[in-house]
Amino acid sequence: MWPWEHVAFGYLAYSVASRILSRQPPGRLEALAVTVAAVLPDLIDKPLAWGLGVLPGGRSLAHSLLISSPLLVATVVLGTYFGRARLGAAVVVGYLSHLAGDVIYPLVTDGELRLGFLVWPLVSPESSSGPPVGLLSRFLELVGEFAVFLATPRGLWYLAIELAVLFVISLLWLADGAPGLPRTG
Repeated sequence: MWPWEHVAFGYLAYSVASRILSRQPPGRLEALAVTVAAVLPDLIDKPLAWGLGVLPGGRSLAHSLLISSPLLVATVVLGTYFGRARLGAAVVVGYLSHLAGDVIYPLVTDGELRLGFLVWPLVSPESSSGPPVGLLSRFLELVGEFAVFLATPRGLWYLAIELAVLFVISLLWLADGAPGLPRTG
């Protein structure tokens, strides 16, 4: 998934959960927390794999439930202890939505179910063999692959559905009071 997709998916998950469980839309801090948490696994794994070559792939350490689960439990415990349970929940929902999105995306775009990265290091991730390619080089390669995909009939359907979903999530965010934007007046 692209970063904006992770953010939108994470926000949708947290907003719906927040409205169901507490009957309140996300607040400013929760919106910020879910946004950061929704991209955090990539902010950790991609530079360490593609830029520094210390991880075997861009979905390994921070994408592993074996590694992240204890940290997410600690986040909930600390959030509750400090009276910020909703903030802790926003981090957990954002983070887990990222992992779910990384399972859903290849299933939708390629028809492939990829789960191995969720139990790294028990299962090796897709490895980028050889020396690190560099963050910018790998990013540009992915953008090129995505552009080729978008030029296909399946890619056009994907784009149309994605734009519709992003539009609906933007409406939800506005209905929630656009949390995260500074208040004027």
